[in-house]
This record gives sequence, C-alpha cells and structure tokens, in this order.
Amino acid sequence: MRKLVIVLTILFFGINVGAQTRKQDLGNIHERLIREARHQLLLLPNYSVFDNIEFKVTGIDAVVLLGQVPRPILKSDAESAVRRLEGVGKVENQIEVLPLSPNDDRIRMAAFRAVFSKPGLDRYAVMAMPSIHIIVKNGNITLVGVVANEADKNIAGIAAKGVTGVFEVVTNLQVEAKKEL
Repeated sequence: MRKLVIVLTILFFGINVGAQTRKQDLGNIHERLIREARHQLLLLPNYSVFDNIEFKVTGIDAVVLLGQVPRPILKSDAESAVRRLEGVGKVENQIEVLPLSPNDDRIRMAAFRAVFSKPGLDRYAVMAMPSIHIIVKNGNITLVGVVANEADKNIAGIAAKGVTGVFEVVTNLQVEAKKEL
C-alpha cells in the first residue's frame, strides 16, 4: 500500500510539472508570435503615419488583424507578412480599407502638419515610425498610438481639432506607462 501511495504521488507531481511546463511553453510561443507579428507589421514598406494596424493572438496560433488603412495593398501585405510567420495557423484579416476621398487626403496632410508642427510633438515626427497615427474617414479624424504624457495627448487633440473641414476628432492616444526605478 505504501508503494502505491508513493507511485501515485510521483505520478501526480510528474503530471502537474508536465502540465506547467507545457503551459510555459505555450506562453513562450504566444509571446514570440506577438513579438514577431509586431516586428513584421512595422517593417511593411507602405506602412505610414496614416495607417493603424493592430492585431491580437487568439488561441495558440490564430492572429486577428484589426485597424484601418487608406490603401488596399497594405491590408493584403499585412496578412501576407503575418501568414508567413512560423507557428501561425490561421489569419483573420479584419482591417478596414478606408474609402477613397480627395477631401480625406487633404485632411490627412493638414492634420499631419497641424499635429507634428506643434512644439513638443515635433519629436514624434522624426521617429522611424511616428507613434502618433492619424486616421481620417469621411472627414473625421481619429488619433491613435502612444505619447509620452497627458500634455502631448491634449496638444495633439487640440491641433487636430483646428484642421479646417473636420467634423469630429477622437483622441485614442495612450499615455506611455512610467517605468519605476
């Protein structure tokens, strides 16, 4: 009887450790997939400040692409880039292609000048990929991305609201989390 208890104890802890190891392996795979997908999307040659491409990894190997782009080619390029990643099984492309509009194109350029010409916000424009993205749809502006502080978020929103011909401005900028030392 004592041997049976010892064997069952070993089996239980062995199975428990094995399950935890598999859980850690899945977590590592998930994190690697997130890093690689983010990297590939940022490297897309046509990706610009006027595009918003986001994604989420669901399950073990499924990637859902989200966001808005003014050019259809970028939607398909994003899907192709993610589909090529090792470990990706399924890609669901929910990226919205924004309607063609000369007025929206004019607003994009005016909003770019208005936002990135503001003192303090000009530093975001010199980044390889600016962290503030300007999405224009049917005369409405949505600002997405990350800024260093609440003041930058407010200045960007006010600058975008000053663009002629804009109906509404939504500021979905996130403030960067402060790192504790």
